Amino acid sequence: MGKDPEDRRVGTRIERVMAAIRDRIAARALLPGVRLPSVRAQAKAMGLSVSTVVEAYERLAAQGVVQSRPGSGFYVSGPLAPLALAAMGPRLDREVDPLWISRQALEAGDNVLKPGCGWLPASWMPEATMRRALRALARAEAAALADYAPPQGLPALRQVLSRRLAASGVEAGPDRILLTESATHALDLICRFLLEPGDTVLVDDPCYFNFHALLKAHRVTVAGVPCTPDGPDVAAFEAALRTHEPRLYVTNAAIQNPTGAVLSPVTAHRLLTLADRADLVIVEDDAFADFEDAPAPRLAAFDGLSRVIHVGGFSKTLSAAVRCGFIAGRPEWIEALTDLKIATNFGGGRLSADLLLAALTDGGYRRHMETVRARLAVAMARVVARLEPLEVRPWLVPRAGMFVWCRLPDGLDAAAVARTCLRDGVILAPGNAFSPSRTASGFMRFNVAQSTDDRIFEALRRAMNA
Repeated sequence: MGKDPEDRRVGTRIERVMAAIRDRIAARALLPGVRLPSVRAQAKAMGLSVSTVVEAYERLAAQGVVQSRPGSGFYVSGPLAPLALAAMGPRLDREVDPLWISRQALEAGDNVLKPGCGWLPASWMPEATMRRALRALARAEAAALADYAPPQGLPALRQVLSRRLAASGVEAGPDRILLTESATHALDLICRFLLEPGDTVLVDDPCYFNFHALLKAHRVTVAGVPCTPDGPDVAAFEAALRTHEPRLYVTNAAIQNPTGAVLSPVTAHRLLTLADRADLVIVEDDAFADFEDAPAPRLAAFDGLSRVIHVGGFSKTLSAAVRCGFIAGRPEWIEALTDLKIATNFGGGRLSADLLLAALTDGGYRRHMETVRARLAVAMARVVARLEPLEVRPWLVPRAGMFVWCRLPDGLDAAAVARTCLRDGVILAPGNAFSPSRTASGFMRFNVAQSTDDRIFEALRRAMNA
């Protein structure tokens, strides 16, 4: 005979407790030797009976996951669990999990449409410029093809980056610039340098979803500050400083991802005043600098790189296959970050740095970006117009860039729409993937450069009607 329905319900409850404990161990919230919550506390937290929790703990002990110490309780067994990012934080639907969205977009074949991805189509990239750079590098001396780069990075490229930063008002000599493998690697080094597990980091809400994943890997607490068209909400920012006492604030310079908002000078000055008062370090990610028609205010320019660390990269404008980014900051911090780079990465990618130098100093790059900006302006207008009949409306129409942050009609959940579109071979980026507070379920980010195919809007219409 089969199990009685009541027996099955009890079994499911026991499995829920066991899964909850396993998830906390996988996320390193419970470390080896740490005592589990008492059976009464766990029962109360999960709304279950004490006997259910006792049985779950006993089963975990039988499997060697925990140890029972009579008269003391249950303790985590074994070595430290491997870090499992997907098990950290609240369990999310796959379609709004930042890591899952990234993997889907990166692994997708040519037959999959990717309006939710964060990069330009390969056909928009400066192929001729990159081929010229590759040919020139093929004729370079042997050391350029075989040796490590200097610890701080190729001097000639740092000189070029220094001049480029000066055009945005950021004064950073080559000695104040450290080359990294990417902008993401730059942020990772800064987190290693300044953060300890348990620290709090402020981000914009919504913000670039890989910020969430990277900060999760550093086991810090993430708190969001709502966005406005002029930058973060200053009153909310001030309240968050009082409530959370954060160590860092991570934000985009210029064009904010995903909203397209642009920081106003007034907001910039207010943020820096509050940051100075709270002794807060700001990390300003400038990955979209070359998409601007006119330079927006840079916190690093107003601050003089005192408490602002400026990072950037070129995967969005030149090539995602050539990984090279940079950090600009205080001289003593660049010195310490250089040591940390050696400890974690040893020598930098010299080939990538040489390629980037050749591409940036090629006259074709300037013309390429002029073309990209013009194409994006046309694509932005067309995509906004195509979304209008579906009642999918921009939160704001950005001045520049590739993203438009849109509100779906009332009552629609972006994750459900994304899940349905995925069956039609369309990868979308629903709002809660970007929102640490999980308050953007009615929003979707569209990459206008990747949204030119009619099938995207047909799939979106079907999913919304479903």
